[in-house]
Amino acid sequence: MASERRRWQMLIVGTLAMTAGSTFQYGLAYLIPAFRDEGLTLEQAGALVACPTIGVVLTLIAWGAAADRWGERVVLSTGLGLQGLILIAAQWASGTAGLAVCLVLAGAAGGSVLAGGRLILGWFARHERALAMGIRQSAAPLGLALAALTLPSLADRGTGGPLLFLAVLFLAVATAAFVFVRDPAPQPSDTNREAPQQKPTSPYRTSGLWRIHAASALLVIPQFTVTTFALVFLVEVHGWTAVGAGQLLAGGQVCGALARLGAGYWSDRTGSRLKPMRIIAISTGLGMLALAALAGTRLAVPVLLFMAVVAVTSNVLSFTAVAEYAGSAWAGRALGIQTTGQNALAAATPPVMAMAIGAADFAPSFAVVAAFPLIAAVIVPVAAERAAIAAQADQTVPPVAAAQRIRS
Repeated sequence: MASERRRWQMLIVGTLAMTAGSTFQYGLAYLIPAFRDEGLTLEQAGALVACPTIGVVLTLIAWGAAADRWGERVVLSTGLGLQGLILIAAQWASGTAGLAVCLVLAGAAGGSVLAGGRLILGWFARHERALAMGIRQSAAPLGLALAALTLPSLADRGTGGPLLFLAVLFLAVATAAFVFVRDPAPQPSDTNREAPQQKPTSPYRTSGLWRIHAASALLVIPQFTVTTFALVFLVEVHGWTAVGAGQLLAGGQVCGALARLGAGYWSDRTGSRLKPMRIIAISTGLGMLALAALAGTRLAVPVLLFMAVVAVTSNVLSFTAVAEYAGSAWAGRALGIQTTGQNALAAATPPVMAMAIGAADFAPSFAVVAAFPLIAAVIVPVAAERAAIAAQADQTVPPVAAAQRIRS
C-alpha cells in the first residue's frame, strides 16, 4: 500500500512540474496580443515566444545526463527553483532584449522538467506505463489551458504580472519536488548479467531510436503552429476577443489532456506505442489540410479545436517508446535528445510561421505544415518497438542488442 501511494505521489508531482513548465514554455503565445499592445510586431512577439524553447534546447541533454546520474529529485527541484528566481529577476529586465535573455535563461532551467521521465520508467510496469506517461504528458495541454485562462487577464496591466505568476508557480512546484520525489531503485534489467562489468550498450547503434526522434520532431511543427497562432487566428481572422478566444482554447487544451490519457490507455491495451503514433500523425496531416481549406469559413473554428486536441496526443506515445527502447540506464539522455530535437523545431516554428503568415496568410501556411506529420507517419519505426518488447521479456539482452535482430 505504501509503495502504491508512493508511485502515484511521484506521478502527481511530475505532472505538476510538467504543468508549470508548459504554462511558461508554451503559454507565452497567449501574451502575443499584450506584446503587440506594447508596440512589438508579430515577428518580434513570435521571437519572444520562442525564447524559452531556445533555452530548453541548449540544456536538455545536460539535464538528461544529470537525471541519469543524480536522479530526478535533484534535477526537478533545482531546475524549477532556478526558473522561478529568473522570472522574478525578469521584472527588472531592460527592454525587449533584456526580457528575451531572461526568457532564454528560464527556459534553460526548465529543461530539467522536459528531460524527465525516469520516474515513470522506474515506478510503473510496462502494461500501465503508457497511461502513466499519458497522465504526466497531459500536463502540457493542461498548462496551456491554465495559461489561456490566466495570462491574457493578468496581462491587462502589462506582461510583468503574468511573469510573476509563473515565478510563484515554479517555486511552489520546486518545493513539492524536493519534499516528495523519491527516485526508484535500479531495475534488474538495467544491467547486462552476462557482462556485469561492462557499461550498458548504447541504444543509438541502430536506426530505430533515431527514427522515433525524427518523427516526433516533425510532429511538433503542426502542434506549435496551432498552439502559437490559434489565438491570433481567432482574433484577427474571425473577430474574437483575446479573452474569449483564450477561454475557447483552454477548453480545447483540456480535451487535449484527456486525449493524451486516451492515447496512453489505447497504447497499453494494444501493446503498441508506434502504431497509434502513426495513425495520429496521419490524422494530424489531414486535419491541417482541412484547416487550410476552411480557414476563411466558420467551420475553421471546430477544425481548429480538433487540431488543438489531436496535434498534442502523439507525445505520450513517443516519450514512452523512447524511454522503453533506451532502458533506464540511458533514459535520461535519450529523453533529453528526444526533447532537444522537438524543441529545436518548436523554437523555429513561431518566428518562421509568423513570417510565412505575414507573407502568404494563414491558409497557405497551414497547407504547407500539413506535409510534416504525413512525412512523420512514413518514418515512424513500427518494427523497432518489437525489439524493445523482446528486450523487456529477455532481461539478459539489452534493448539495443535485441534491436539488432531486426532492421527497423
